Amino acid sequence: MKLKLNHPTQIANGELTITGSKSESNRLLVLQALYPQIKIQNLSNSDDSQVTQKGLKSSGKIVDIHHAGTAMRFLTAYFASQANREVVLTGSERMQERPIKLLVEALSSLGANITYEKMEGFPPLVIKGKEIIENQVSLPANISSQYISALMLIAPSLKKGLVIDFIGETTSVPYIQMTQSIMNELGFETAFDGNQISIRHCSKIDPITWTVESDWSSASYFYSIVALAQESEISLNSYFEESRQGDAALAQLYGKFGISTSFTNKQIKLSKKEGFSLPNYVSIDLKNTPDLAQTIAVTCLGLNINCKLTGLHTLKIKETDRLTALKVEMEKLGARVEITENSLELINSGDIKKGVEIDTYNDHRMAMAFAPLSLKTSITINNAEVVSKSYPSFWEDLSRLDFDQKIF
Repeated sequence: MKLKLNHPTQIANGELTITGSKSESNRLLVLQALYPQIKIQNLSNSDDSQVTQKGLKSSGKIVDIHHAGTAMRFLTAYFASQANREVVLTGSERMQERPIKLLVEALSSLGANITYEKMEGFPPLVIKGKEIIENQVSLPANISSQYISALMLIAPSLKKGLVIDFIGETTSVPYIQMTQSIMNELGFETAFDGNQISIRHCSKIDPITWTVESDWSSASYFYSIVALAQESEISLNSYFEESRQGDAALAQLYGKFGISTSFTNKQIKLSKKEGFSLPNYVSIDLKNTPDLAQTIAVTCLGLNINCKLTGLHTLKIKETDRLTALKVEMEKLGARVEITENSLELINSGDIKKGVEIDTYNDHRMAMAFAPLSLKTSITINNAEVVSKSYPSFWEDLSRLDFDQKIF
């Protein structure tokens, strides 16, 4: 589906309720599978969470998680720890190009039985579940936090618990802390000192009902809208001032673009700061919040702000190589973009081209990050339905803010 977008008035006001956090939901689903005493409310309606839920409930031998990277990592650890359960864990063509070797090696060092069906280091995986007795593993500290969270989530169900030692400087710490915070509040015993995580065995927890906070990553697109609009005030429901989600750093980061965030009764209100002067250049380290990189880069493009974003080493193994995808699409619009393995630098031309078609590369965040740019110029989003991966009602919510949409 192609979707042509524009917003001629450049005025976007409204109130929206965003689905529960995908990151929080997926962690809770794995824990619920291991500890049925957990009940979940406001579960994410994203494709990723539905795929995770379906995979956990599956009794078949083949489990296909399609494009869901989180599901691949979390279910690899889950099935490896399920005695007498044998599965082939597979996914889309792109998923079969995304590395998983470090997680497989970590699980194998604990005694798990995992082999590769095709290419070494990549899905599909043949997993023969067994009781895991070993309780100590070492990992490079700069790997995807989802590998670490996958191990953390199964840790309390292991007979001797688990100790994870890190080699080097840990990245994406907020996502690890999110996993730890959820587990602590559910009653598990965890400790994280930066170099080591330890989690004790737990046979049973007290019954608990958990309400999932709305997704901060999804809120980022509305921060971008407020920044790019001529006039805008948007309220988003079910957000907590004391959030477990690392991407809650949005509130601080978008202060650089003159956006104010106020909290009232589990609602955030986004508005422009009066008298704020936009900078000509920003430099932002996103090593703790890499999922915000696309949105921030496009915001800078729309505001004609040159920028350098660093800490982006995990972007090349996401749904697509996000650094390359950003370079290609922003240069279509007239910018100049330089990328390395870890960074992106944007040099604006001062003139955004009209009528450009944005390719999304089967990446939900590419579609949603570029959508706010239609406040500045008419654009077409190709494969627009890809947003269902994390935010199925995204286009419907945009229409509530008077975005003009034409499907063709």
